[in-house]
Amino acid sequence: MFFTKPTMVDARVALRGREFPVLDFPVYHEVFGLPIEKVPPGAEVAYVALGCFWGAEKLFWNTPGVVNTAVGYQGGYTPNPTYDEVCSGRTGHTEAVKVVFDPARVSYEQLLRVFYENHDPTQGFRQGNDRGTQYRSALYTLTDEQAATAQRLTAEYQAAFAKAGYPGITTEIAPAGPFFLAEGYHQQYLEKNPRGYCPIHATGVTCNPS
Repeated sequence: MFFTKPTMVDARVALRGREFPVLDFPVYHEVFGLPIEKVPPGAEVAYVALGCFWGAEKLFWNTPGVVNTAVGYQGGYTPNPTYDEVCSGRTGHTEAVKVVFDPARVSYEQLLRVFYENHDPTQGFRQGNDRGTQYRSALYTLTDEQAATAQRLTAEYQAAFAKAGYPGITTEIAPAGPFFLAEGYHQQYLEKNPRGYCPIHATGVTCNPS
């Protein structure tokens, strides 16, 4: 089977989207029991994209110190896109996970180690058999400190991946733009559908902190 190599949509021809969100009713987290938009007092937020967001969200809600998660669309041009629109490649968005964490229990750096060790950040616009710009690896940062940590960890993991024979890391690192919540059925999908398929594409490459 032949595949056309995915390319990023030009902002000038991206889908126009809509004024109102596609998720317009309250959703409570299937694991944590909180509204998925809630950031408890003292908690912080990280935005990550590492392929299909179903498995990525499960990875992070099972990470100790994470207190809430949600899936959505980020890093593109189209306001309030639908899943089908994102999958068309005409919005520029990733399938992203909002990770809410207690910094007293897990650091942003530790979350990025979970991120880099549970997908292949060298694949460009794909992850495994999933192909498209929505599956690209990305870190969307909220502070200068997060950005510096993301750049430092990326350099460390680049050396580890190169040593293991992989090409260069393609992870996009950029200031966080709007995060548009995905439709309700995508939220905690693998908790609702435990036989659902969405693998984590870990490579086995690790990079232990010095």
